Amino acid sequence: MSTVIETEVLEEVEVSSDIGEPVKLILWNDDFNTFEHVIACLIKYIKKTYDEAEAIAWIVHTKGKSILLEGSRPNLVEYYNILKFKGLTVSLD
Repeated sequence: MSTVIETEVLEEVEVSSDIGEPVKLILWNDDFNTFEHVIACLIKYIKKTYDEAEAIAWIVHTKGKSILLEGSRPNLVEYYNILKFKGLTVSLD
């Protein structure tokens, strides 16, 4: 009489979850968007005041980039997609 013993092997798998990891929505300087367009997008989609949007536009122009928002990736993806669709040069880092 033989006995069959079944064993289950569990493998530990590392799952990357971006939900809790903070990321930054960064606006980059480019050679094709006007100040007026950038300011209008920041006011309409990021809900900045005119003065805040203008200050961000100048920071991007002089320093090359500016952080627009910080938070979880799922919360920032919509902003990223909208700004990208409007022609702005943005990244999530």
